[in-house]
Amino acid sequence: MNRRTSRGNRWGLALTGIVLLLIGVYALARGLGAFGRARALTPIVNFSVWSFFAAWSPWIWWAIALVAVIVALLGLRWLFVQGRRDSRDSLRLETGPGGVTDLTAKGMTSAVAADVETSPAVLSAGADLGGSGPRLLVRLRLVADEQAPMSELRDHLSGVAIPHMRSALDQDRVPAVARVTLEPAPTAHRVVR
Repeated sequence: MNRRTSRGNRWGLALTGIVLLLIGVYALARGLGAFGRARALTPIVNFSVWSFFAAWSPWIWWAIALVAVIVALLGLRWLFVQGRRDSRDSLRLETGPGGVTDLTAKGMTSAVAADVETSPAVLSAGADLGGSGPRLLVRLRLVADEQAPMSELRDHLSGVAIPHMRSALDQDRVPAVARVTLEPAPTAHRVVR
């Protein structure tokens, strides 16, 4: 997910939260009598609200249903966008008079995952490549032995796997995010102590 989408999500959720909070505070304050005792005892759905709905019936209900469907579709779209990954299919390493050098992202991520799995602390690994041009991002998913020291994993990532990846991509800086899940190692797996 790119930064613009993430910023839009934060603003949308913040504005929705603020509107709902203000409505809740108003209803609570009205019920507790902050706007007068008579107003606290008056139902929110009074005769004027009822007459408005009666005057516009049945069209008002169709309008409410249409708004509800639109809100539901927007909510579903938002949910689907959350699950989508910003991943790449191929990566152009070099363009010059000698030709173009393209690399499949799957090949690169498989090599990075295999490099990470060479650590005795890692039980399994996967990777995705996102971003574009000079703004590449590598997302690693690791399953590590819960008995292994985290320093072993950190040292392997920073000293072996990530430098190999930077060298292969011919870039000085490639941000990497690692999501580590700890699990007990199978009995046949070597445990680092």
